[in-house]
Amino acid sequence: MKFVTFEYKARQHVGILLEDGILMMSDIFSLLGLKETPSDMNGFIDVCSESLLPDISRIAESGKLQTIGVDNVRICAPIPYPRRNVICIGKNYFDHVKEMESGPTAIGADRPESPVYFTKSAWPAIGDGDEICLHEELTSQLDYEAELAVIIGKGGRDIPAANAQEHIFGYTIVNDVSARDLQSSRKQWFKGKSLDTFTPMGPCILHRGSVSFPPDLAIESYVNGERRQSSRTSNMIFPIPEIISDISRGFTLIPGDVICTGTPSGVGAGFRPQRFLEKGDMVRLYIEGIGTLTNYVK
Repeated sequence: MKFVTFEYKARQHVGILLEDGILMMSDIFSLLGLKETPSDMNGFIDVCSESLLPDISRIAESGKLQTIGVDNVRICAPIPYPRRNVICIGKNYFDHVKEMESGPTAIGADRPESPVYFTKSAWPAIGDGDEICLHEELTSQLDYEAELAVIIGKGGRDIPAANAQEHIFGYTIVNDVSARDLQSSRKQWFKGKSLDTFTPMGPCILHRGSVSFPPDLAIESYVNGERRQSSRTSNMIFPIPEIISDISRGFTLIPGDVICTGTPSGVGAGFRPQRFLEKGDMVRLYIEGIGTLTNYVK
């Protein structure tokens, strides 16, 4: 199943994305005899237990409910306002580490011995079709990064790698937009990763039950139709079970946490000469099974 957050008739809703449109989650909950429908995706993740999912799937596939055409809604980021900062993994594809080993935006070419963590603010995360602000008064090195993001469904601390899957709700796409000059001029990456509109997310959350574990999915990025990145999520240095286990050591993950798992080679800073985003550019990210996330630089 694919879950979406969308605007319809001036209100924001949670729904299920089907081939012929979107089902309103409130209609599904009503047919199931549930009195209260979650108002947002975080609330839905909170109540979406393993026992409830089969019933939701049964209603979605029954044909009893009318879908809303995608052209009649605005698809938002699945979680427009994460409960806390997005957790990010840096240097998690070796080819990306190698491409960033030299130059003014170098991050070091050594293969990390343990995961490299940072966070970025997303308040709000922007959705498919939304605009990335150029912030030309602050940066001249705007860059893109295609990443598979893990959405936590069940919280926990000190999670064994063998149990990681049961703590995952699903997966989405995040563009870890970065101001490389701000990133390299600061000792810590937060500022260069957290300007407004720097967290495009979407278009949906693919439920964990819809993909093998750990996921082995094609991941790509395109700028103005030109393919820049192309890899598979199985090429991560630190795979998802290890990431979840390591992060949760002494640190409690909560439902709705968003964990970005790193980007492969082909970012703008990795080219010689470097190829940063400019006004009017269209950036399209693709991850197999999830779909495409398209944004425009304004």
